[in-house]
Amino acid sequence: MPAALPSLLAWLAVLLLGRARPADACSCSPIHPQQAFCNADVVIRAKAVSAKEVDSGNDIYGNPIKRIQYEIKQIKMFKGPDQDIEFIYTAPSTAVCGRLLDTGGKKEYLIAGKSEGNGKMHITLCDLVSTWDSLSPTQKKSLNQRYQMGCECK
Repeated sequence: MPAALPSLLAWLAVLLLGRARPADACSCSPIHPQQAFCNADVVIRAKAVSAKEVDSGNDIYGNPIKRIQYEIKQIKMFKGPDQDIEFIYTAPSTAVCGRLLDTGGKKEYLIAGKSEGNGKMHITLCDLVSTWDSLSPTQKKSLNQRYQMGCECK
C-alpha cells in the first residue's frame, strides 16, 4: 500500500495542475453605462491616433513604471473639463488592468475615465471603453443629458 501512495499523489498533482487557468491581476464587475458615466471624471467620444510606451516615474524599488500613452483626437466631450483631452494613459497590458485601443484614427470610442489634468486622462480595464458603433441609439442620446441627470439618484 505505501508504494501506491506516491503514485496516487503524482496523478492527483497532474490532475490539479492540468486544470489551472491563467488569471488577470484585476477583475471588474459589469457596470451599466450610466453608472460608468457617473463614476467617471471624463467621458468623451474619441479616436486613438497613435500609441507609445512612456515612463511614468519609479516604483518603490526604483524600477521604471511603464504606461501606454495614446494620442487621441477628441470628437466630443460629454463630461469633464473645459480643456480638450489630448492624451489617454493606461497600463501596458490587460494583465495589469490596461486597456488596448486600436490606433490609426479609424475606430471611434466612447471612453470614460479619470482626469489627470492638463488635457490628460487615465483608463483601466474597469473603466467604460466601448466602440461607438456598438452603442445603441438610446445610449448615444442619453450621453447628452439623461445619464448626467441620473447621477443624483443612488
